[in-house]
Amino acid sequence: MERYQQLNVGDWKLVLHLPPSYATTAHCYPAVYVQDGGELFSGCLNYLDHLYLSGQLAEVILIGIEPHSRNDEYTPWPAAALVERFSPFAGRGQDYVNEVADVIKPYIDSHYRTKRQAEETAIIGGSLGGLISLFAGCWRPDIFGRLGLLSASFWYEGVLDFIREHKGFEAHQRVYMSVGDKEGIYKETRQRHMVEHTKEAYRLWHDKGMGATQLKLEVEPEGTHDDLFMMRQFPESLKWLFGNYEGDSRSKQTLEGKVQIPGTKVWSFHSGAAGRDYRLFIAEPMGPPPAGGYPVLYTLDANATFGSLAEAARLQTRGPHGMDPFVIVGIGYHSNDPIVTQKRFYDYTVFADSRELPARPDGSDWPLTGGAEGFLDFIEYELKPLIEKEFPIDHSRQSLFGHSLGGFLTLYTLFTRPGLFRRYFAASPSIWWKNHTLLQLWEDHREHMTLHEAEIELHLSVGSQEKPNMVSDANKLYQLLTTDEYAPKFVSMTEVPGEGHVSLLPSLFSSMLRRVTS
Repeated sequence: MERYQQLNVGDWKLVLHLPPSYATTAHCYPAVYVQDGGELFSGCLNYLDHLYLSGQLAEVILIGIEPHSRNDEYTPWPAAALVERFSPFAGRGQDYVNEVADVIKPYIDSHYRTKRQAEETAIIGGSLGGLISLFAGCWRPDIFGRLGLLSASFWYEGVLDFIREHKGFEAHQRVYMSVGDKEGIYKETRQRHMVEHTKEAYRLWHDKGMGATQLKLEVEPEGTHDDLFMMRQFPESLKWLFGNYEGDSRSKQTLEGKVQIPGTKVWSFHSGAAGRDYRLFIAEPMGPPPAGGYPVLYTLDANATFGSLAEAARLQTRGPHGMDPFVIVGIGYHSNDPIVTQKRFYDYTVFADSRELPARPDGSDWPLTGGAEGFLDFIEYELKPLIEKEFPIDHSRQSLFGHSLGGFLTLYTLFTRPGLFRRYFAASPSIWWKNHTLLQLWEDHREHMTLHEAEIELHLSVGSQEKPNMVSDANKLYQLLTTDEYAPKFVSMTEVPGEGHVSLLPSLFSSMLRRVTS
């Protein structure tokens, strides 16, 4: 039997690609229905075969469906054209989805060895094809349990309102989303909102209860709205949608190894929200959880801080008089360096151009900056849900610790997403970043932050032997917050005698851990 076939089903033109083992086994296979005539897979068949034969991808039957009029069949309801010279969108998507579900799929199921249940049936598309794939999952969850939304047109009028009002996806459904971070940036139409609307859709579904094993967002750096990037995401969507999760909360990471500290482990984790890979260091609690769950400490620069914190926790939670057992989650990078300069500069900062920064001592250019929002999306929407599935967590005892630029990010998190944590520990914070932008942020928005209404704590620290501006900046912020009615109810400041910018750290850990568990 030919592996690549062209079919006619009624007035629909289809292309079909069978997996390598189809002719030599009696197996049944998942079926994947792909918009736009299967262009997403037709250009990468050799690569798909490589993934099949190397065991990286479960074999599937691919069915490409050629539309008659994609602007009409791929839109959920009528809408005005993006520009006047084009015809409006007809919004005949529901008729199209029903044709796929009730005409095309029954034909494929009766002529080929498919697994027919919804969990084994995907519908995938790019751009408007991704949009109608979304609605196929909403309208016919009985048929389509796996959805691939590649650069989907979330800019389409009314889509975000629909998502807000819709009950959300069924428990058996999984959704893979992707978008290039440069999509729409040069557009003047609604398409300019491509990235922000995609992220908003992800947040809405996440808030409806979709966790890391059911929903994935991949943001591709430098990605534009082109077949190049959608085709590159297609195999990745198949890997994720048909991966063997079996309810395992570690679905997005693989066990990499162990550090030489008992009770610890290391995960390799790819973040779609931030678009990069992380090394996660986990110190497991050495005892049963307290009644409300484990306290948890998230620490930045984990390549440098995790070992000391994990050992301190291991010693100080020993019974019978030790602290409550708690979880430590260290966020680090795939490097043997304690400080991974280039990556942390991007993740821990808001964008600043060279005119907003002092000259570096060696005269070199500043690293790339401006990734703070994506990094915080990773923590909020990917990492925290993952940890909360792995351990019973006390949501009222979650803490964040950061040093230097990590201290800047800790304060930025407090000022922009205060509900993420209860306690914030900012050591030697880089308040100087971007002409003291943190101070301006506080001045401009403090009345709307509602920090004074929540049980939030901020703990500032600095070494007495640090650069004078580091010491004065920390004290200035402390004075500012302790005299402002809109500040957190509890703010502390510790200036450690005789310690510098790096030597400060070990002196903070024991007192910080006691506070984390209180």
